[in-house]
Amino acid sequence: MPPSAPDSRTILGLKFFQGTAKDAVRRAQAGGLVIIPAAPALKDLATNLSYRQALADADVLLTDSAYMVVVWNWLQKDRVSRLSGLRYLRELLDCPDFRQSGNTLWVMANPEAVAQNIGWLSKQGIDVPESHIYIAPIYPPPVPTSEVIDPVLVEMIERLRPQHVVLTIGGGSQEPLGHNLKQHLSYLPAIHCIGAAIAFLSGDQVLIPVWADTYYLGWLFRILSEPSRFAKRYWEARKLYALLDRYRDRMPDFIA
Repeated sequence: MPPSAPDSRTILGLKFFQGTAKDAVRRAQAGGLVIIPAAPALKDLATNLSYRQALADADVLLTDSAYMVVVWNWLQKDRVSRLSGLRYLRELLDCPDFRQSGNTLWVMANPEAVAQNIGWLSKQGIDVPESHIYIAPIYPPPVPTSEVIDPVLVEMIERLRPQHVVLTIGGGSQEPLGHNLKQHLSYLPAIHCIGAAIAFLSGDQVLIPVWADTYYLGWLFRILSEPSRFAKRYWEARKLYALLDRYRDRMPDFIA
């Protein structure tokens, strides 16, 4: 495994960005795929081929997973810093080009999310035209070797040519979708796979204050808000420990 660049750290064969949120946003603005993987999805790195390919091809990969950061630093006696998706999004929302009407296309899961998130963005002075909102279909359940392909979305992006494409449909599907967009678009916008980060600000999900995000407690807020939905998901994330302990800086062997 080649050594990590000064502004990255290789964990599980993936180069995670190390730097400030401002630096990450500046790099993303040049165009490319930004992925913010969480532990519940990272645990499937050895079994989900399309997901691992997306992460391996990301242009900016953030250390959003508090669990990964804590376990890695303990195992390796390292000092990897965490950069959450929420902090990244806050920085992104302050960029003049991102705030420009028509310069950003938002992909959301349902009309309720659109109403909550776009309404909140409007209150922040960010106008998102209806033409630049895409409600994603229900994609087939992830299969280890399948891609997430949406030709309707590809056509829409080609027609509008926004500088930014923001995917908010959740981990597991949005990363392969973002990777597919990167491969098939005729130009390379900044593709931000932010998942639920916007929902933590807009109130579409539980509000996560800055202090809770800073002290790695976002997962606890989610569990307390909807235990039936999130408790099992985060409990399953414990499996990431075994991957980190065994492979360290190497990509896990793929298990078909």
